[in-house]
Amino acid sequence: MSDPPPLGTGVRLDFNGPLSAARADRLALSLAGRGPATVLDLGCGWGELLLRVLTAAADATGVGVDSHAPDLVRARANAAARGLSDRVTFIDGPAADHATGADLILNIGAYQAFGDISAALSVLRGLVNPGGRLLFAAEFWEQPPPPERLARMWPGITAADCDDLPGLVDRVVAAGFRPLRIETVTRGEWEEFESGLAADAEEWLLANPDHEAAAELRSKLDNQRAIWLRGHRDLMGFAYLTLG
Repeated sequence: MSDPPPLGTGVRLDFNGPLSAARADRLALSLAGRGPATVLDLGCGWGELLLRVLTAAADATGVGVDSHAPDLVRARANAAARGLSDRVTFIDGPAADHATGADLILNIGAYQAFGDISAALSVLRGLVNPGGRLLFAAEFWEQPPPPERLARMWPGITAADCDDLPGLVDRVVAAGFRPLRIETVTRGEWEEFESGLAADAEEWLLANPDHEAAAELRSKLDNQRAIWLRGHRDLMGFAYLTLG
């Protein structure tokens, strides 16, 4: 019998977050349309969106930074497969230690590298070159979360951990940005992401129901699914904000 796959590797996903290929391609084309020479992705994960931007912006070079080494292995392999290795560098380390100026900066669900959202926006405002752009993505409350739903989410989460969408955009403006495009993910993008995170482990369970590790993995998957379906589903949104 094979060993169980680790949870959260996302081997069946292109993006380590709720993002469809159609939205990613549209964002990449739009951001590349301004002809950035330098692109910086802070918290790049697998680097998929960065690579799509570089494919669309043929004269740009890019840097991706992440502190999870296995993600960068995948990012480098994807870059090599697309012939982009000579135009992109992936750095293993904290985003805050490798934050430099760029024409286009991506920060997708990784504001925690700088503290809270306001702190991240303040740092990022100083990094975007004049005339440049920031693509910033973060979670928000679609509606106020009732206590019983919060109790079914991640340990320690509170209603104060997220703004609503207007409050999130207010933070953007207060940091000195102008919101050029405000868009939020669909339920389908959430479903693709959450299902994709679990898919390889669920398939393994079906093939190895009597494995000594099956009971523990089953419990972890059930808990992960409950956090989604009984916790944040239809309460937590995710916004992609194109900022100038």
